[in-house]
Amino acid sequence: MFKVFWVSDIDGKKMWSEHEGGHVDTHEEREHEIDVEIREERDHETDIGQIALDILDCPDSLVVVAPVAGVDPSDVDIALSRNILTISGNRGQLPIYLDAKRMLVEECFYGAFSRSVILPENLAFDKIKATIEHNVIMIEIPKLTLISKTIKIWN
Repeated sequence: MFKVFWVSDIDGKKMWSEHEGGHVDTHEEREHEIDVEIREERDHETDIGQIALDILDCPDSLVVVAPVAGVDPSDVDIALSRNILTISGNRGQLPIYLDAKRMLVEECFYGAFSRSVILPENLAFDKIKATIEHNVIMIEIPKLTLISKTIKIWN
């Protein structure tokens, strides 16, 4: 069920009146009408989730921390293209979900996920390393060391 409220055109003429139910009462032309499709269920196959992550600025490196509970480490891809880091993978749904008659609360995301972040360019991307411990991915990228030096000019 939906509700349409008074809508007017540029001249202030009423186009539709408030109405509850499956149709809309028209008072004038319907040329400005917009069709809206309301779906009860989500299309899970096209949903791409995003995992949460933290980015820590440590003295010698930048560390990306991403919890991936319920994800097999072999199902996680970490890619670096220029200075864009992408973490993607797939979290499989547990078999118990097939036995449930309905879901009372749905907060966990299952299926494909992807998360991209733009990193600063002052990092040693060739020395990047990733580890996983207790279902938490840690990606460490050392900072470039810029040398400061004073040069004396000789005559």
